[in-house]
Amino acid sequence: MRYLLLSDVHSNLEALYTCLELAAGRYDKAICFGDLVGYGPNPNEVIDKIRNLCTVVIRGNHDKACCGIDDAKEFNPYARMATEWTRQALTPRNLEYLRALPMGPAVMEGFIFVHGSPNNEDEYILGPAQALPLLRGPETQIVCFGHTHLQGGFTLSSEGRFQSIRIPATPDGLTLTVPIEDGDRYLINPGSIGQPRDHDWRAGFAILDLDQKAVEYYRTPYNVAQTQAKMEKAQLPLPLYRRLELGR
Repeated sequence: MRYLLLSDVHSNLEALYTCLELAAGRYDKAICFGDLVGYGPNPNEVIDKIRNLCTVVIRGNHDKACCGIDDAKEFNPYARMATEWTRQALTPRNLEYLRALPMGPAVMEGFIFVHGSPNNEDEYILGPAQALPLLRGPETQIVCFGHTHLQGGFTLSSEGRFQSIRIPATPDGLTLTVPIEDGDRYLINPGSIGQPRDHDWRAGFAILDLDQKAVEYYRTPYNVAQTQAKMEKAQLPLPLYRRLELGR
């Protein structure tokens, strides 16, 4: 079974469709780790596509804020402005869809996935301090997560060696394949579809192949200017769409 791993789409329709075009024919089932909305200009279109595409979807912190479950008080001013805009833009049907999304972890055959962390859906897994306790914990061998917008992840070998999964600066398409070794533990982040923050502006996703025991990481360029034009027309904050071209 090959799973398409999607996370942090953030209402970026151009990035989502470009990723799906690259992924076409490469996977059996698609799943989404949350943050379908927030920041970007196409919340309804993104929700409609994810709803019809993905076998399982869990909520992210922006999904909670944009549908009113959370008050977004911890967001920065620009994110709060985008949250308010998104709340007004969402259709009643899509508001209800977001409100009904389950929190993680979601348990799949052979792995689990979360938005932030198995311990807290809003926690950021950024480095050894957060990753090592999870890799040493009782969770399954493979935990997939999002939230940080940083493609890669972390591994712990059966001998106790900790490593970060670093994505090389490579041409578009498949950038890295990481084998899944028996006895080793993995935290896998497919990266962000709609708003990467690892200084690579290209949209990121991953495919988990449980039969071949490997994770494939992908990056693809998309029409950033088109997304930015939509955001400008919607009067979303300038820093939110300028950052798209910078990957941060």
